[in-house]
Amino acid sequence: MPDLIFVENEGVEVRVRARVGDTVMRAARVAGVTGIVGDCGGCMSCLTCHCYLPEETAQRVPPPTGDEVALLEDLALRKAGSRLSCQIVVTEALDGATFLVPAWQG
Repeated sequence: MPDLIFVENEGVEVRVRARVGDTVMRAARVAGVTGIVGDCGGCMSCLTCHCYLPEETAQRVPPPTGDEVALLEDLALRKAGSRLSCQIVVTEALDGATFLVPAWQG
Protein backbone atom coordinates (compact mmCIF):
# COMPACT_ATOMS: atom_id res chain seq x y z
CA MET A 1 0.00 0.00 0.00
CA PRO A 2 1.58 3.28 -1.08
CA ASP A 3 1.88 6.23 1.28
CA LEU A 4 0.62 9.57 -0.06
CA ILE A 5 1.55 12.92 1.45
CA PHE A 6 -1.04 15.69 1.54
CA VAL A 7 0.08 19.19 2.46
CA GLU A 8 -2.93 21.04 3.84
CA ASN A 9 -3.41 24.79 3.49
CA GLU A 10 -1.62 25.64 6.75
CA GLY A 11 1.39 23.56 5.75
CA VAL A 12 0.42 20.55 7.85
CA GLU A 13 1.58 17.28 6.26
CA VAL A 14 -0.79 14.35 6.46
CA ARG A 15 0.55 10.93 5.49
CA VAL A 16 -2.07 8.55 4.19
CA ARG A 17 -1.75 4.85 3.48
CA ALA A 18 -3.77 4.37 0.29
CA ARG A 19 -5.14 1.30 -1.42
CA VAL A 20 -4.00 0.61 -4.97
CA GLY A 21 -6.97 1.13 -7.29
CA ASP A 22 -8.67 3.76 -5.14
CA THR A 23 -8.59 7.38 -6.22
CA VAL A 24 -6.42 9.95 -4.51
CA MET A 25 -9.65 11.74 -3.53
CA ARG A 26 -11.02 8.66 -1.77
CA ALA A 27 -7.76 8.11 0.10
CA ALA A 28 -7.80 11.74 1.26
CA ARG A 29 -11.45 11.64 2.34
CA VAL A 30 -11.11 8.36 4.22
CA ALA A 31 -8.13 9.82 6.10
CA GLY A 32 -9.96 13.10 6.82
CA VAL A 33 -7.58 15.37 4.92
CA THR A 34 -8.80 18.95 5.33
CA GLY A 35 -9.71 20.63 2.04
CA ILE A 36 -10.40 17.62 -0.18
CA VAL A 37 -14.19 17.61 -0.16
CA GLY A 38 -15.35 15.59 -3.16
CA ASP A 39 -19.00 16.65 -3.04
CA CYS A 40 -19.88 14.74 -6.21
CA GLY A 41 -18.28 11.51 -4.99
CA GLY A 42 -15.80 11.37 -7.84
CA CYS A 43 -18.10 12.05 -10.80
CA MET A 44 -15.90 14.95 -11.98
CA SER A 45 -18.67 17.52 -11.67
CA CYS A 46 -18.02 19.62 -8.56
CA LEU A 47 -14.28 20.53 -8.61
CA THR A 48 -14.10 20.22 -4.79
CA CYS A 49 -11.30 17.65 -4.94
CA HIS A 50 -8.90 20.02 -6.68
CA CYS A 51 -5.25 19.76 -5.69
CA TYR A 52 -1.85 20.80 -7.00
CA LEU A 53 0.75 18.28 -8.08
CA PRO A 54 4.40 19.23 -7.78
CA GLU A 55 6.31 18.34 -10.96
CA GLU A 56 7.82 15.25 -9.34
CA THR A 57 4.34 13.90 -8.56
CA ALA A 58 2.87 14.95 -11.92
CA GLN A 59 5.47 12.80 -13.68
CA ARG A 60 4.13 9.72 -11.88
CA VAL A 61 0.54 9.98 -13.12
CA PRO A 62 -1.06 9.90 -16.56
CA PRO A 63 -1.93 13.31 -18.00
CA PRO A 64 -5.45 14.66 -17.44
CA THR A 65 -8.15 13.74 -19.91
CA GLY A 66 -9.67 16.37 -22.17
CA ASP A 67 -12.77 16.46 -19.96
CA GLU A 68 -10.70 17.13 -16.85
CA VAL A 69 -8.73 19.88 -18.61
CA ALA A 70 -11.99 21.51 -19.76
CA LEU A 71 -13.36 21.54 -16.20
CA LEU A 72 -10.13 22.89 -14.74
CA GLU A 73 -10.19 25.80 -17.21
CA ASP A 74 -13.15 27.25 -15.28
CA LEU A 75 -11.41 26.97 -11.92
CA ALA A 76 -10.37 30.29 -10.35
CA LEU A 77 -7.45 28.71 -8.48
CA ARG A 78 -6.09 26.82 -11.49
CA LYS A 79 -2.35 26.87 -12.01
CA ALA A 80 0.34 24.56 -13.33
CA GLY A 81 -0.07 21.19 -11.67
CA SER A 82 -3.81 21.57 -11.01
CA ARG A 83 -5.61 18.24 -11.03
CA LEU A 84 -8.84 16.71 -9.78
CA SER A 85 -7.87 14.09 -7.23
CA CYS A 86 -10.93 12.02 -8.17
CA GLN A 87 -9.30 11.39 -11.55
CA ILE A 88 -5.99 10.08 -10.23
CA VAL A 89 -5.90 6.37 -9.49
CA VAL A 90 -3.54 5.22 -6.75
CA THR A 91 -0.71 2.99 -7.98
CA GLU A 92 2.47 1.76 -6.31
CA ALA A 93 4.30 4.44 -8.35
CA LEU A 94 2.65 7.08 -6.14
CA ASP A 95 4.38 5.87 -2.97
CA GLY A 96 5.77 9.02 -1.33
CA ALA A 97 4.01 11.37 -3.78
CA THR A 98 2.96 14.81 -2.54
CA PHE A 99 -0.38 16.52 -3.17
CA LEU A 100 -0.88 20.18 -2.23
CA VAL A 101 -4.35 21.15 -1.03
CA PRO A 102 -5.56 24.67 -1.96
CA ALA A 103 -6.81 27.15 0.64
CA TRP A 104 -10.37 26.70 -0.62
CA GLN A 105 -12.19 24.83 -3.35
CA GLY A 106 -13.78 26.96 -6.02
